Amino acid sequence: MGYSLLNNRIVTDEEVVVNKEDRGYQFGDGIYEVIKVYNGQLFTAEEHIDRFYLSAEKIRLTIPYTKHKLHQLLHELVEANEINIGHVYFQITRGATARNHIFPSAEVAPVLTGTAVEAPRPVTNLEKGVKATFVEDIRWLRCDIKSLNLLGAVLAKQEAFEKGCYEAILHRGETVTEGSSTNVFGIKDGILYTHPADNFILKGITRHVILTCAEEIGLPVKEQAMTKEQLLAMDEIFVGSTTSEITPIIDIDGQQVNSGQVGEWTRKLQAQFEAKIPTAISV
Repeated sequence: MGYSLLNNRIVTDEEVVVNKEDRGYQFGDGIYEVIKVYNGQLFTAEEHIDRFYLSAEKIRLTIPYTKHKLHQLLHELVEANEINIGHVYFQITRGATARNHIFPSAEVAPVLTGTAVEAPRPVTNLEKGVKATFVEDIRWLRCDIKSLNLLGAVLAKQEAFEKGCYEAILHRGETVTEGSSTNVFGIKDGILYTHPADNFILKGITRHVILTCAEEIGLPVKEQAMTKEQLLAMDEIFVGSTTSEITPIIDIDGQQVNSGQVGEWTRKLQAQFEAKIPTAISV
């Protein structure tokens, strides 16, 4: 039997139902987060929860629980499902009411739900690297909000999948923004490049961990936008996210990166990230 989070309770999966009038279902009116679980513990949970509340603030949605209470509920969810290596997904919508674009009255309560699943680390991808493809970024202009409106990302990821690629590297015109579900990084002449954390990308929690790792291993960082041409000229390329960790890109649309091999700086960053896992978990 599996267990889910429903508002402020841990319940069986069968007890969770979606109201047909829920604004998350009808409008995508809500936000979400995904937290990695290592050895039964939440990794960088505080940072993810902080971003969850920040996204809620940006869409003028009030979360009716303290951060401490939410953290506690997520930990209970992991324990209930006996997750060792996996992740927790949780979301909140503006609630269920008669369909209307305008926000409902204050009496309509937000709906918080969450699941926890066992999922192995992507060891093969981390070791060997993956292929990617360029896809035009057709998403809205507030990618800094981790909203439920993911159709643009879904279409991009599907296009990548149909081309036999792991990830779609998104671009607006010639400017690379991020991946369909990751942040994008390039290394050139011993400098790490990534798009600045503005409204065109999600300020990834793993992105922050990676930038910290870079500082710790003496790899300078420049947060500046890259063109497709500049990205293809990088010595090393990788993507980062909660579930992808630091995944090397060894091919983009048939053009090999670093002769199809994972680069030395990427390996150093992976090792530094790995070293953080036992120290960055939270209970």
